[in-house]
Amino acid sequence: MRSPGTVLVTGGASGLGAAVVAAVSEAGGSPLVLDLKPPADDVPYVAVDLADSRAAEEATRAIAEQVGTLDGVVTAAGIDVPGRLEDVPGPEWERILAVNLLGTAAVVRAAVPHLRRSHGTVVTVASTLGVKAVSDATAYCAAKFGVVGFTRALAAELAGEVGVTLLIPGGMSTAFFDSREERYRPGPDAILNDPANVAQTVLFALTQPPGCAVREMVVCAERETSYP
Repeated sequence: MRSPGTVLVTGGASGLGAAVVAAVSEAGGSPLVLDLKPPADDVPYVAVDLADSRAAEEATRAIAEQVGTLDGVVTAAGIDVPGRLEDVPGPEWERILAVNLLGTAAVVRAAVPHLRRSHGTVVTVASTLGVKAVSDATAYCAAKFGVVGFTRALAAELAGEVGVTLLIPGGMSTAFFDSREERYRPGPDAILNDPANVAQTVLFALTQPPGCAVREMVVCAERETSYP
């Protein structure tokens, strides 16, 4: 396997993002992180609120210019506040879209010139709830369905210039669910995937040889209830 090179990971301080940072490092690459909090690993990092699209763009440009190149971008940052549409306050509902969808687009927009020069790869992180809708998740489904559409259009737009991969992960054993009301948390018998397993599939997409693109991947536990 070739080195993944220099890879920018949003949400790289925790969850899937942290697992991707570890996987890139272990494969001989150089991870970079955009997040509200610093990553555990000693890697270049810029603190940014990805709900602020212009700040996300500027942070991406700044860290890319700092290191001189980008070979990959992984948009692993994501948030959710489950609840019925009328029960989730407007600002919280809109922040879910801002971080998951608009932040993804903003980071990729700023990274494309660098990735075009390196013929690098973008891996966007959607969700099984980007292809299957459920109750009490209107914001998250809207955002992740948006990521799916954005990524498919981006793949058509950048074909031959930048590799584009859509990752659709199922539930993972991370802190993603910790702040939820009890009724929205996975039960004690829930089967969740290890984020390290998912990170290895991200690494697979990032290290394909020139001319080969992994367009879409669904990665979940064998008994994932939210897919298909």
